[in-house]
Amino acid sequence: MSAGADPKEDKASTKGPGGILQWASKDGSFKRQKSSFRNVVSTDADAAFKAEPNRYHLYVSLACPWAHRCLILRALKGLENVIGLSVVHYLLEEGGWRFDFTNESTAGVINDSVNGAQYIRELYLKADPNYGGRFTVPVLWDTKQNTIVNNESSEIIRFLNTAFDEWSSAPGVTFYPSDLASQIDETNQWVYDTINNGVYKAGFATTQAAYESSVKPLFTSLERVESILSKNKWLVGDRFTEADIRLWTTIVRFDPVYHTHFKCTEATITHSYPNILKWLRRIYQMPKIADTVNMEHIKRHYYMSHIQINPTRVVPTWDGPDLTVPVDA
Repeated sequence: MSAGADPKEDKASTKGPGGILQWASKDGSFKRQKSSFRNVVSTDADAAFKAEPNRYHLYVSLACPWAHRCLILRALKGLENVIGLSVVHYLLEEGGWRFDFTNESTAGVINDSVNGAQYIRELYLKADPNYGGRFTVPVLWDTKQNTIVNNESSEIIRFLNTAFDEWSSAPGVTFYPSDLASQIDETNQWVYDTINNGVYKAGFATTQAAYESSVKPLFTSLERVESILSKNKWLVGDRFTEADIRLWTTIVRFDPVYHTHFKCTEATITHSYPNILKWLRRIYQMPKIADTVNMEHIKRHYYMSHIQINPTRVVPTWDGPDLTVPVDA
């Protein structure tokens, strides 16, 4: 379940035909790389990475659904003044994720105030000069030890959920309640495989068989979600949880990007899934959530970076459904 191994990242080696745009394996299917830095931030007194205010810095892309999870948790837990933030440019080219160049001032970009990096790859090579994987976001950086703590979003959001409660404006609020933990884990598993990662498996497939083997389970699972939300307000139990957050960052990108760009064309959220649409709007209208959504970064990243899919770099005008339409609380 590697959030850090998003294909919207560059490999350590970009030599050869296609460079960082070669994300399909020899059989035409997309295989996600596992995240490499898996350290834990803890409240334990003797922890190697102890939770402290102003010690950790989060590097994200506003386009990336995996990084978006972390932005949402940081916001909902009120950690904006506890954990620093840097935001990369939306365009991914041969050099990989980068920050603004000196002659740029891109809305939404926050340059690296900690390491002064121009590219995300610099952080990985600073942490491990022999690193040979993809240079991915999100990245949680430790300013005390000057290294990467973790680049796996599913783990970073767990740290943000509890480890910094001493300095959080929402202490005790949990999005991974113990009484729902097993149900959340089970839901996360099938949602990740068939929806979160499913859109990528469909979009980056280079054979018809690989594409169809991914797109069909995707829509089967969307029907499953629609059924759940026809009876329940939230995905798991009677509360807004991590499971909702992890699915939501994919669904908010579905109509404006994945439907067209990744050929997930059997249906749209807007026209085919009324209960998912209502849930999508309900979450968007929660305090702080809308501020984490930057549709310009999202659309421009996918349509302008994946030139093997969209060589003209033309960006569609539709932003998907109007998420401000009122819904019941």
